[in-house]
Amino acid sequence: MSLCQDCVKGECSLFVTRYFSSSVRHEGTPSGEFKKINGVDCYVATPEGEYAKDKVLLFLPDAFGMQLVNNQLLTDDFAINGYKTVLIDYLSGDPIPSDALDDPNSGFDLVKWFGKHTQEVTRPLIDKVVSTLKEEGVTQFAATGYCFGGRYCFDLAFDHVIKATVVAHPSLLKIPDDLEKYASTAKAPLLINSCTVDMRFPLEAQAAADKIFGDGKFAPGYKREYFDGCTHGFAVRGDMSNPQVKAGKEGAFKATVEWLKKYL
Repeated sequence: MSLCQDCVKGECSLFVTRYFSSSVRHEGTPSGEFKKINGVDCYVATPEGEYAKDKVLLFLPDAFGMQLVNNQLLTDDFAINGYKTVLIDYLSGDPIPSDALDDPNSGFDLVKWFGKHTQEVTRPLIDKVVSTLKEEGVTQFAATGYCFGGRYCFDLAFDHVIKATVVAHPSLLKIPDDLEKYASTAKAPLLINSCTVDMRFPLEAQAAADKIFGDGKFAPGYKREYFDGCTHGFAVRGDMSNPQVKAGKEGAFKATVEWLKKYL
């Protein structure tokens, strides 16, 4: 699907290409607002001017949560492209500290952290936000999930809450069980942004997804983008000094916006 010059936008820098006017930001000052929706903390970015007020993109973040500036900037950039976007703090103010996993001596207990943020704890917060947005007139949702958030995109699609699904380097999925369940249960077109080195969604899982959904076998729509030379987390926390990672981060964003324009 080709796009017009202004289809994919961001404020930081420019793509010098025929169709895409600018790239997704990695540094900057977020421009959205923090607000509570049905008691749940959220970061909300609203497009300027006219936009479809009956549509919302749910941004389901990685384990670094709503507080990570990268996630806020991505939320802003989706709004710049015309989608009211709601970044949900389903971690209740308790994300993994952004530097905790970089230092083996940090003492951070990842197992304990996961025990506090099970699906039984986190999913109800998403549902509370969706319920209130529906009361405010939203009738169509899409979801984009990164790592930890990919699990919830699948669950929302299983429950027919969302009209379109995007995941980037998803985790917490059972392979091939969740892929097979998606194929048999979900109706939302599925985009997977994948990469070379990803222990959570490795090449074998990517091949399984293509086998289950590809070649038109999943009627609602399926596409898997592959970003060579990238590692898990590239779509949010990639090293912009690495040209392949920079291209992967921007490519994943572009692919996501294209998917939303096609299906939401």
